[in-house]
Amino acid sequence: METLEEWLVKELTKRNASITIAESCTGGLLSGRIVNASGASGVFSQSFVTYSNEAKNRLLGVKQETLDSVGAVSEETALQMAVGAARAARAEVALSTTGVAGPDGGTPEKPVGLVYIGCLCFGKTVVEKHLFQGTRMEVREASVEAALVLAKKCLEE
Repeated sequence: METLEEWLVKELTKRNASITIAESCTGGLLSGRIVNASGASGVFSQSFVTYSNEAKNRLLGVKQETLDSVGAVSEETALQMAVGAARAARAEVALSTTGVAGPDGGTPEKPVGLVYIGCLCFGKTVVEKHLFQGTRMEVREASVEAALVLAKKCLEE
């Protein structure tokens, strides 16, 4: 049975396209899933783990105004992370993750488990909002799975 990452690598290979990843709350897990697939080196050259706001701004071009007004855990930041990563890596497809993995750090407005996942796919952008339950690792793993599902959905449209 084919995994999501295997499907993704095959589909990008068919299209002669590349993917990049911009991660915050997943801290490299999403990139790790991509490289699990044989042939990943043909479509995946780099990713960005931008855990701090400074890194999001400097490496991905997330606007300081966005970070100051709505914060790192927001639809706007997820979108800017995906767009910035695609631009920096010169990739046709980009995924981004930003959220509160827990167990600390949540607020009433942004509870533990809140994750935004961005996707840029051949110029089209979309952001999904999720509220995952579980331990820190479970939230991170659920975020990775949701990001791969989103990438597949975007590529199938």
